[in-house]
Amino acid sequence: MPPQGTKATLAFIYVGHAFMHVLTALYLTVVLALVPTWNLGYDELIRVWTLGSLMIGLGAPLAGWLGDRWSDARMMVVFFWLTGGGSIAAGLANEPESLMFALAALGLGGSIYHPVGMSWLVKSAANQGTALGRQGLFGSVGVATAALVAGTLTDVMSWRAAFIIPGALCVATGVGLAACIAAGWVSDRQADVRPLPKTSRSDTVRAFIVLSLTMTCGGLMWNSVMVSMPKWFNDGLGPLIGDSTFGVGGLVTVIYLAGALPQLWGGRLADRFQGRRLYSVCLLTQVPAALLAGFALGAPMLGLALVLVGCQNLQIPIENLLLARFTPGKYRGLAYGAKFILTFGVGPLAVQLAAASYRWTGTFEGLYLCVAGLAAIAFLASLLLPAEGDAGAAVALSAAD
Repeated sequence: MPPQGTKATLAFIYVGHAFMHVLTALYLTVVLALVPTWNLGYDELIRVWTLGSLMIGLGAPLAGWLGDRWSDARMMVVFFWLTGGGSIAAGLANEPESLMFALAALGLGGSIYHPVGMSWLVKSAANQGTALGRQGLFGSVGVATAALVAGTLTDVMSWRAAFIIPGALCVATGVGLAACIAAGWVSDRQADVRPLPKTSRSDTVRAFIVLSLTMTCGGLMWNSVMVSMPKWFNDGLGPLIGDSTFGVGGLVTVIYLAGALPQLWGGRLADRFQGRRLYSVCLLTQVPAALLAGFALGAPMLGLALVLVGCQNLQIPIENLLLARFTPGKYRGLAYGAKFILTFGVGPLAVQLAAASYRWTGTFEGLYLCVAGLAAIAFLASLLLPAEGDAGAAVALSAAD
């Protein structure tokens, strides 16, 4: 039987992942409406997100350390309140400078989720891979929903509403979690429900070095695709979608919703088999897809975007479980924090690469060539991961997950 409160804990973790990606991706679509509203260029306005995207990475290690030493559950309350509050502040901004600082607060709040939420999940779930896959699915739905929410609220109401309404809902969810903690329905866990096999110190060091490289490359690839996709679709699919931000947001939503499903497969496969082999295949597939994406126009863009997003999502639960398998439990929050300072810390570089590619050529060809190169480097590095021993053995699925 699952421990009391497990289902409620997992529910808040899953919903929190959706909110994290909704709120941190809103600006990527809202910026399209700010270009004519503030009469500034896209390359100038997209840079306003640089500090916010940087904070998502920089805050992660401290958040993970606080989760390990203080409380995963209470840190998640801070996540809901700070991220939602930053989004509300962004909706009240009147110039790029105040918007930049509001987005920085949003990004700092967002930095809490992954190291704390994922450490809490691995402790609470009986089948960690399956639970990580479901958690990843909620995150991808969040990314997809962000574009749709931003586009719809911007067209129907205003760009300010696109920030304020989701932010208020996030804050309210934090109030709900705080109430559940006070009532004893949700609490911290000091040890894993299902302990993972121990690994040698040498394998732990080797795995973390390799994963540090692959996660850095993967983070830059993920951020590059996510930052560029709304504008990439807007330029390459213009005749099909018109000038509406709703049209752009709708297509991005379709791609990220469809591309989210492979996370369920990735999580289940990672519970049963050696994750390193699955991980390598995901990375290798992205090399030709990114090369073609740089030069694609029209309908083929949709298929290539789906391959890129699908492979990136498939590898996420596999990568996260690999990191958990090679990390001692008492340091897991810190390890996930280190991961996300790598994966999200490169977010500003992805923003700058997208802006530079568009400024120099008026396209994202150079950006997607970089993505292909990063995928090739990560694939070669993944071949050096140590074997997982019995960690990838088949397990019975638990209805509790």
